[in-house]
Amino acid sequence: MNFNFVWLEDFLSLAATGNFSRSAEDRHSSQPAFSRRIRALEEWIGAALVDRTTQPAQLTEVGAWFKGIAEELVARAARLPGEAKQVAEASSVTLRIASTHALSFTFLPRWLRSVESSLTLGPVELTSDVLARCEAQMQEGKVHFVLAHAHPRMHGTLESELYLSTKIGSDQLVPVSRPGEGRQPLHRLEKAAAKEPVPLLEYTDASGMGRIVRAVLGRKLEEIPHQVVFTAHLASVLRSMVLDGRGIAWLPRTLVEEDLDARRLVVAAEPRWSVDLEIRLYRQQAEVGRAAEAFWRAATESGAVP
Repeated sequence: MNFNFVWLEDFLSLAATGNFSRSAEDRHSSQPAFSRRIRALEEWIGAALVDRTTQPAQLTEVGAWFKGIAEELVARAARLPGEAKQVAEASSVTLRIASTHALSFTFLPRWLRSVESSLTLGPVELTSDVLARCEAQMQEGKVHFVLAHAHPRMHGTLESELYLSTKIGSDQLVPVSRPGEGRQPLHRLEKAAAKEPVPLLEYTDASGMGRIVRAVLGRKLEEIPHQVVFTAHLASVLRSMVLDGRGIAWLPRTLVEEDLDARRLVVAAEPRWSVDLEIRLYRQQAEVGRAAEAFWRAATESGAVP
C-alpha cells in the first residue's frame, strides 16, 4: 500500500478531537472516507493507532508514539518550500527580514545604518507584521531574520534550540495617557479607589507586545480596577487611540519618544509599571546563505544600538 501524506493530517486532527465526526468535518471529508483513511494509515503502520471502544477515542500506545513523529513530519513538510528557496538563493545578495510593525517604523532604519558602517548591504526585502506571523515566516523558511522585542519572561516560538538570537538594542514599554488638566495624565493607573475602572487599551494575542504585557504585568493588573475598552494588533493603532484620550496603553518608548518630549502623551503610572525590553535579531541555526551569514556577523559584532 502506498503512503498518502494526507493521512498524517487526518490522524493529527483525530488525535486532537478524539471524535471521528468532528475531525471529518474539520478535514472537509465525509466520515466514512475519513475513517477509511485512518484505517489505511493503521494498515500501513501495521498497528492500531486509535482505541475506538472509548468515547472520546483514545490513542493506543503506538498511536501516542506515532503522534510525535506525525507532528514532526508535517512541520518538516511545511518548512520544505522555504528551505528549497534558501538553497536556491544561497548565492543571492537579497536579505529577507521580518520585523514587528513598531520596530520596522522606528528602530530598523537607524539600526541598518549602523550595520552598514561595517558591511555593504545588498537589497533588503522587509516584511512588517505582528510577531505571530513573523514567527510563522521564520518557521516556514521564508525569511532569513526576524527582528522583535523580547523579554526573559516571554518564551516564544523562536526561543528554542532551532534558532539563534542576539541582542541588538534596548527599549521599554511605558504606560501612557493623553494629558488632561494641568498636564497631568487624563487616565492614571494607580486610581484604585476611583469610582470608575481605569480604561485600558490592549494588544491582541498575536502581538508580541501583548504577550509581554500579560507575562510581566498580568497579575499586577488584576489588583487594579480596570476595563479593556479597545483591542488591536498594532502599537501604532493603540497610540492613535491614546492620543484620542480613550485610555492607557503600554507603548514602546522608541515609538512614543517624540510624543513624550512634546507632551502629547504623558506617563500614566509609577516607574514600576514600565517594562524593560531587549530588541533581538533571530535566525535559524542552519546555514542561511553567504550574504545572510555576513549580515549576521556584522550585526553581532556591531553590538547593541542604544
